Amino acid sequence: MTSTNTSTASSSRTFTLASRASQLAQIQTNIVLASLQARFPPPSEFQAGPRFATSFMATAGDKNQSQALYLVGGKAFWTKELEVALNEGAVDMIIHSLKDVPTTLPDGLVIGAILQREDPADSLVVKSGAAWKSLEELPEGSVIGTSSVRRVAQLKRKFPGLKFLDVRGNLNTRLAKLDAPDGPYAALILAKAGLVRLGMSSRITADLNPPTLYHAVSQGALGVEVRGDDTEALELCRSLTHWETEWMCLAERACLRVLEGGCSVPIGVTSNLEVEAGGNQAGFLTVTGCVTAIDGNVHVEHSIKARVSNVEEAEDAGKRLAKVLIDTGAKKILDDINIDRDRRVVEAAKADATAN
Repeated sequence: MTSTNTSTASSSRTFTLASRASQLAQIQTNIVLASLQARFPPPSEFQAGPRFATSFMATAGDKNQSQALYLVGGKAFWTKELEVALNEGAVDMIIHSLKDVPTTLPDGLVIGAILQREDPADSLVVKSGAAWKSLEELPEGSVIGTSSVRRVAQLKRKFPGLKFLDVRGNLNTRLAKLDAPDGPYAALILAKAGLVRLGMSSRITADLNPPTLYHAVSQGALGVEVRGDDTEALELCRSLTHWETEWMCLAERACLRVLEGGCSVPIGVTSNLEVEAGGNQAGFLTVTGCVTAIDGNVHVEHSIKARVSNVEEAEDAGKRLAKVLIDTGAKKILDDINIDRDRRVVEAAKADATAN
């Protein structure tokens, strides 16, 4: 493992930032890279300092573009290979969309930084040339493309006349499938932050905010995962962290951890932190969470507001929210979802065996 005996400011160590190889992941890595380079100028003959490099790799989530996300496992689908490289010391920081990071990390790894959040909303993107401006305007029977059970479950509640179809691939691939004249999709639901970072804001037809659609846990935020004993990397990460975003995202992640959900479970959230005047790191945190049955017919929702002055108090608010959701019906919904997933995995395996 890399030595961490000297301070970052005086070290000439090279830190390797790693992520998935997708266009969006590389853009997000370069956002973090630029932030680090702005705070820690490159070393010169007069001054020592850290150097930075990047590394990109394909994960299981990138390689498997055919199966529905609902059936292929939890968030480690996107992170496992990267975390192996981090644990082995091959890389020093992993840059994630924080919504893709499991709420329980492998031993020895920690979230070192959470950057200021982009707008966490989901967005409606309609087929190129179509005149529709909202979900309400879409004709009954229109097909909406999304790989998120959370989105499908919530939207079925409010728009029972719409149909939903899984869509995989990177953003350009999904937009090409949407715009294909003979394609089945009238519209897609996509994370706004990804469209913004890719310079595709012009494709957004409308944002879908609560109560129409509660976003995924930590959606819109970038997280930096490091080894827990790498004091130099942790020092760098402290300079990147936006504490307001950190507290909101960690509250949301604590809620999800208690609910034991994964990326395919329909848990939606929204949070807000009203910072107190006077320059102190404290304020009133409001966290709302909801769990929705796959068919949209059962929905449990609750909000908690608490004064918080540190990370632990923010996480406690998220945990208390999860317990209320469980006590008011969320456990039954999640149990039914797990049963349905297991059944569909078996059916998919049988279909594959028959086809082969």
